[in-house]
Formats: sequence, C-alpha cells, structure tokens
Amino acid sequence: MSDYPSLYAQWQQAPEAYWAQAAGLIDWDKAPERIFDGGIGPYGTWFPDAWLNTSYNCLDRHVAAGRGANIALIWDSPMEGRVEHITYAQALGRVEKIAGALAALGVTKGDRVVVYMPMVPEAVFAMLACARLGAIHSMVFGGFAAPELAARITDAQPKVVIAASCGLEPGRVVTYKPMLDAALALSEHKPEACLIFQRAACRAELVAGRDFDFVEAERAAAPHGPVSVEGAHPLYILYTSGTTGRPKGVVRDNGGHAVALAQSMKIIFDVGPGEVIWAAADVGWAVGHSYLVYAPLLAGAATIMYEGKPTGTPDAGAFWRVAAQHKAKVLFTAPTALRAIKQQDPEGAFIPKYDLSGMRALFLAGERCDPPTAMWIEALLGKPVIDNYWQTETGWPITARFLGLGLTPFKPGSGGRPSPGYDIAPLDETGEPVAAGSTGNLCIRLPMPPGCGPTLWQNDDGYRAAYLTAFPGWYKTGDAGMVDADGDVWVMGRTDDIINVAGHRLSTGAMEEVLAMHRDVAECAVIAKADALKGEIPYGLVVLKAGCEREAAVIEKELIALVREKIGPVAAFRDVMVVQRLPKTRSGKILRATIRKIANGETVSVPGTIEDASVLEQIAVAFGR
Repeated sequence: MSDYPSLYAQWQQAPEAYWAQAAGLIDWDKAPERIFDGGIGPYGTWFPDAWLNTSYNCLDRHVAAGRGANIALIWDSPMEGRVEHITYAQALGRVEKIAGALAALGVTKGDRVVVYMPMVPEAVFAMLACARLGAIHSMVFGGFAAPELAARITDAQPKVVIAASCGLEPGRVVTYKPMLDAALALSEHKPEACLIFQRAACRAELVAGRDFDFVEAERAAAPHGPVSVEGAHPLYILYTSGTTGRPKGVVRDNGGHAVALAQSMKIIFDVGPGEVIWAAADVGWAVGHSYLVYAPLLAGAATIMYEGKPTGTPDAGAFWRVAAQHKAKVLFTAPTALRAIKQQDPEGAFIPKYDLSGMRALFLAGERCDPPTAMWIEALLGKPVIDNYWQTETGWPITARFLGLGLTPFKPGSGGRPSPGYDIAPLDETGEPVAAGSTGNLCIRLPMPPGCGPTLWQNDDGYRAAYLTAFPGWYKTGDAGMVDADGDVWVMGRTDDIINVAGHRLSTGAMEEVLAMHRDVAECAVIAKADALKGEIPYGLVVLKAGCEREAAVIEKELIALVREKIGPVAAFRDVMVVQRLPKTRSGKILRATIRKIANGETVSVPGTIEDASVLEQIAVAFGR
C-alpha cells in the first residue's frame, strides 16, 4: 500500500483502473470486463457484466482457504450474560441451513425478506442467508414501532419476514412479535410466511399456517449453496427517513458493495484476516450493515456483536471491557456513545482498568464529533481518533484519516480527507465551488464510487429528485461544510440547520463546539428559533455532566458569554437551557430538526427512529408548548 496522497492521486488519474485493481480483492464467478457503465441507472452502474455471490465471499472462500477455524463472529451479550465465539466454518454451516429454510418457503433470487431482529448472531446469519440465495434483505431495527415496520413491509413487499420474539434492554424485555403482528395487520402487503426466532426471555405465540419456528426450520432444512448474481443485482434495501415522511429505501448492489468494503478495510481500517474489529452499532443501521457484518467477513476478520449499552451494562467501562477482552484492533462507535461515557466518567477512570494495548485506533461516525469530545478521548486513550463522514446512502466513508495509509493529521472537528473514489466540494447556490475555508453545500462529483447506493428501491425518479437535480453533475449530500487549504473536510450540519441571523449564515456546529468546551457540559444541541427581528436566532440546549451540582442559571450565563467570546455578538446567542436529556434516534443522532419544530410551535410527528418519545414531551414542556 502507498501513502494517502499517492493513492488518492492514483484514483484521480485513472479511476476505472483503480477500481479494476480493487476488484481483485473479491472472488468472482465471472470477473468484470466492464468496470463502469454510465448509461445504466440514475448516474451509472459499477461492474455491470460481472457475477458473484456476497455470502460466498464472506464465508465459503475463507473456509476453502483453510481458515475455517478462525473466529468470524464474537457475540458478547451482557443482557444474557453470555459470550460466544463462532468460527467461519460454524457460521457457514448455519448460513447454509438458514438459506435452505428460506428456500423451502419459496424464497428465490430477487425476492425480498424483511429481517426484524435484535443484536443476536441469527440476525447476521439471516442477512447472509438471503445474500446466499440472491434474495434482497431489508433489515429493520429491532423494536421499531408497528407503523414504521408496516411502512417498510408495504414498500419492500417481502415474501418472508424473519423476526425474533423479543429484544433485551437494560431493565426490560421488548416484545417484538406483537409489534410484528400489528404491522402485518396495518401493511398493504402480506408476506407468505414468518420465521420466528424464540428467545428464552419471552417466547411468542405463533400463528398457525403463517409463522414457523426459526430453529426448527433451520434444523430441518437442507444446506443451500451460493446463487450467482449480477454485480448490479441488489443485495439489500436499507430504509432511511425521508423528508416526505415516507421512508426511503436505499438500494445496495452486490458487486460495487463487496469491492468498496473490501478496499476500505485495507486503506481506512487496516484490519485483515485473523484481526478483530468492533463496530459498536446496531445491525439495523448502515454502520452495522457495513462494518459489523459485511466488511469484516469479506476481509476474513473477526467481528464483535455487542448486545449492551455504553453505560449501564454494567457501567461506563463496558466498551473498554469488551475491546480489551476480545482484543479489538479497532473500535468504531458514535460520538453520542462517547458523550454518554464522558457524562458518567469524565475523568476516564475506567480506562486504565483494562488492557487496551492491542487497540490501534478509535473510529467515530454517525454524526460529527465535537472537538472537545474528540480531544478528551484522544488524550485518555493515547491512540488515534479517526472521525469519518458518510451516510446511509454511501454505505462507506466519504472521508476519513486512513489507518492503512499512515494517517492524515488529527484535526478535531474535521471528518478527514476524501476516500479515493470521492471528489467532494462545497458549492454555492449556483453550483459553483466556493473558496477553501468557506462554507457551502457539500456535494460529490458524479459518478458516485462503488458501494454507494445506485438508486432508491423502485424509485429512480425519487433518487434523481432527492440527490441529483439541485446541482447537475453532483450528488447533493444535504450537509453544509467546507474544505480547508489542506483538503480536510469539515461538516458543520445539515443545510437546513444553518442559521441565518439577520443575513449572516452561522453554523450550528460551530456554536455546539463552543458549548461543548464548557467544563460542565456533557452534550448539546443548537437549533434555529424563529425571530421577528432577525429572522432566526440560535437556541442552545445542554445536558450537564453527572455529578454537576452548580446552579443551571449560572451555567447558562457562562455559556452565553462563552459563545459571545468565541463567535461574537453577530451570533445573537442569548438563549440556552439546561435539560435532562436530548431526543435522539436509536442510532444516537440528536433530533435537531424535531427540537426546532417544537421550539417554533410547529406540528411535530414523532419520528419512527426515536429512542424515547417521552423526551420530546419534556422538551415541549421546557419550551412551554
């Protein structure tokens, strides 16, 4: 491997040759002769004439190469008090049989299967079993409310639904089966069958003729081999929230996905066969799909699946215990998890209790990491902190610091430099690039690289409208940010979260950075509140660190003074409020747009992705709504 500037230049000079070489990381049934075809799909298609099977690439080829005894999956569940180590040979045996069980229910290439499961190995095996058949899985976060699940079932029209009887959360059991039954009653589409994985904590009643026991079906099935599919054939649909309220089904193809993830494991994460990576993300999210399931197994590495929380299972040292016990080379988590740990353990007292000598780096994604948190954890761990920026739509990092290429400089608050394959620039409203250091609409020059979603499920026009029409020749990320003189990318927030104060465009991210500097602040959010005089004014909400006993009013005054000092009076920052919690999605993103609507007295529909809807009620009361 070369260094970052050389590899990025290599891609710039000959992009198709670059991806043709990367394709050598994958075993093909028919190797690609055409690398890219710009005439297929909204912006083009990668490896259109190639054939492969993703499940084979994740499992069979490693077993065939003599690595069947290597660990593929480590399941660590504080909720069940269990740890399991599953080898590649064992994983292959289970996936073959689960694929056979699905085939016995009539699932074939191109059929959809909705998977509604918690953090259990069977969720991973179900995904790989679908891939094995050439079926298209759609993983729905376990515990999603019935209307949200119904919307996804209606859109994907699955032949089969795979679900667990329940999920386990600290202090409670979340029953999935009643939510599935309610979703099926609401859905316009009815699947032919449901496979139910029964957990000991809560066994579900099965509907005769429709529901079948997952374990019994697996046990009775004949093993099924891998079905070869075209490179452009969909691997999965992953739904993400849409501006219209209807979920957007991001499609991921097989060929481009496998190549991009295999390449990213080398250059970004520097993890290979026999090494351990832990993506502390739910399997229902994009990070879970890419770096808990597919990328580690494509690389022949071991992946950790953790059924627990960063705090409370049992304490704020949980992440460090898991990383040390299982010798994770890389830990990949969201900034919100770090802030939760920081709130409970601001001095990092738990960290020295565990041997983290084998951990090379900490990766962060999901939302921009505020610089104080990045610097806090970097100082405590004494290891590289690598913030990387990407989206559900892209499937792998747009920017990073590249552990496998010698690392670019640590700039807290920056997402790093573009991955080879991405040409990213901030554009003004006319579509022209702005000067280095100036904020604009972050866009990616077409074509998007392999691994990015080529379209939305059965909705090419919706894809074009959402991403390609605003800036012709570019993909609109919907994020605002800048690229500095060194080429590092800074994401400052969604474009609709830029505050326009009396004609001055101000970044919520910049204000949040300042608030997070305060010694008593654990996490924060800044939203735009309507103002008759200035159009919009910023309003801050902060959560204090555990154990802070200072008066909220005193802290609020200090925060207003701090923003005035660091950003200036132009920010018109005069309102900040201490709250107990901030509303978040289950993946840890703060629901800033929802807070903004509450603050401005707009009608709010509770997002299906919300972690705890009661927090919205508390915020509404705080705003007098």
